[in-house]
Amino acid sequence: MMQMLLAGGMPILTDRTRVADEDNPKGYWEFEAVKNTRTSCEWLRQAQGKAVKMVHLLLTDLPREGYSYRVLLMKRRMAEVLASQRVMLQRQGKSGAALSEERLSQIFLGQVARVENWLKKQPHFAVLPVDYNELIANPMPQAEAINEFLGRALDSEKMIQAVNSRLYRQRIS
Repeated sequence: MMQMLLAGGMPILTDRTRVADEDNPKGYWEFEAVKNTRTSCEWLRQAQGKAVKMVHLLLTDLPREGYSYRVLLMKRRMAEVLASQRVMLQRQGKSGAALSEERLSQIFLGQVARVENWLKKQPHFAVLPVDYNELIANPMPQAEAINEFLGRALDSEKMIQAVNSRLYRQRIS
């Protein structure tokens, strides 16, 4: 998504601290200060008008006063998310959680549902769910919807060109 937004003409807030690797050969596009949102939102001044990659659980920690947010909420098949995390952890020589994939899936889906419900009640948040699997399979309608949601200032054709289906490796139907 971050690659699509950048290609379409949206500025990105990233510090490139986490470099590209075998799991994400195009990079992670993160901004480390975002991880500390619970204790400091100083980074928001730099973020205005830019795309920022953020874990869904941190959305509830963003200030409600003085800001409005547009959230592209990426959704992907949970089995694929867990498979991707497992492969990345194995490559890093780390062990994952000592829970079954079924339990991890329940926990994660519960967290996402709670955040989605919370977002629906927040007047300072506009949310567009984006289906990752649909985006890979048919990027044009998704790119158009994203462009519309963000004010029609992006180049949808360039966004589509940034989609690289070869990077979709943990496919589970």
